[in-house]
Amino acid sequence: MTESQLQKKRIKELEDEGYYVIKTKLTNKNGIPDIIAIAPNSNVIFSEVKTSKGTVSKLQEFRLKELQDYGFKT
Repeated sequence: MTESQLQKKRIKELEDEGYYVIKTKLTNKNGIPDIIAIAPNSNVIFSEVKTSKGTVSKLQEFRLKELQDYGFKT
């Protein structure tokens, strides 16, 4: 399964759970995760999607930790 296919699957799962889902393409901060999911209760999840062969870059690791430090789920 490609990363794009995995992203579509993850988006569908989150939408089925009631989240409003945004697929990021270009942001003002490099390394931001692929998917941002927002629940009606303001719960927010940031998801970085990788295939089994994919690896998270150092910058992506930094952004995920930064988001966790702000209290978000990643």
